[in-house]
Amino acid sequence: MVRISENMLLLSTLTSSFPAVFFLTGIPGFETYHAWISIPFCCLYAIAISGNGMILFVILTESSLHEPMYYFLSMLSFTDLGLCLSTLVTVLCIFWFNAREISFDACIGQMFFIHGFTFMESSVLLAMAFDRFIAICNPLRYATILTSSRIIKVGFAIVIRGTTALVPLLLLLKRLSFCRSHVLHHSYCFHPDVMKLSCTDTKINSAFGLAIVISTAGIDSVLILLSYVLIIHSVLSIASPEERKKAFGTCVSHISAVAIFYIPMISLSLVHRFGKHAPPLVHTLIANVYLLIPPVMNPIIYSVKTKQIRKAMLKTFSSKLI
Repeated sequence: MVRISENMLLLSTLTSSFPAVFFLTGIPGFETYHAWISIPFCCLYAIAISGNGMILFVILTESSLHEPMYYFLSMLSFTDLGLCLSTLVTVLCIFWFNAREISFDACIGQMFFIHGFTFMESSVLLAMAFDRFIAICNPLRYATILTSSRIIKVGFAIVIRGTTALVPLLLLLKRLSFCRSHVLHHSYCFHPDVMKLSCTDTKINSAFGLAIVISTAGIDSVLILLSYVLIIHSVLSIASPEERKKAFGTCVSHISAVAIFYIPMISLSLVHRFGKHAPPLVHTLIANVYLLIPPVMNPIIYSVKTKQIRKAMLKTFSSKLI
């Protein structure tokens, strides 16, 4: 009996040490309607990819848009495209083919891109807030502060910051063993979701993950808020009401982008940490809003609210038609 129990313990240890296979989840309770549900998802992905692709194209090709504000907008569109493409395959494969299986290594790779682009987008929004702060509070030095070389350096810093923060987090995840249910709550791999399935101690992973979120998105959101406090203080000192309106008008698009990025992200984090008894459908809906709404809405907001972008898009479309 002792030998049998030892063999079973050894077999259990070996099984848990092998790379796990996870099962992604579509829309819980609506599995029979996945083919129909895929239609709005396809539309959202098409809007996000075409919209962000168009913004990137017009900024690169239109010389009048070669300014700091639009360079940062192109970075935002790039990160939104990255987020869309990171989840596109797994989401549509679930809806179309019920292909829910994903290997541990593929899951790690998807997490790297999803969380990496998320942290990059947070950094880009901070850079855009700084751009608005300089343009409104110190307009005479705007061109000398935000030179092309500095913007390139900012872009590299955003990429390095977004990727290096993730490497130790994912390496810590690889040391875990998975011997419980391998069913994830989402249609893509999300770090807290995968971590919860481990049968080993995850306190270090949880603490390190929280520290990374605070040191990236947490600090970014505080600095964005601070920049707008300073912007409001500067705008209120302007005598003319029309100038105030014009100054605030240049910030509307960015404030909207910040809201649609941080509100779903905070909601998803709260659900994972405190919503253990929430229905699976709540997890799924918030997770899809978190990754799909910002890439869909950002091109719409900036094309509607920014006259220069709108003019460049119309010019591109008209030239193609002619």
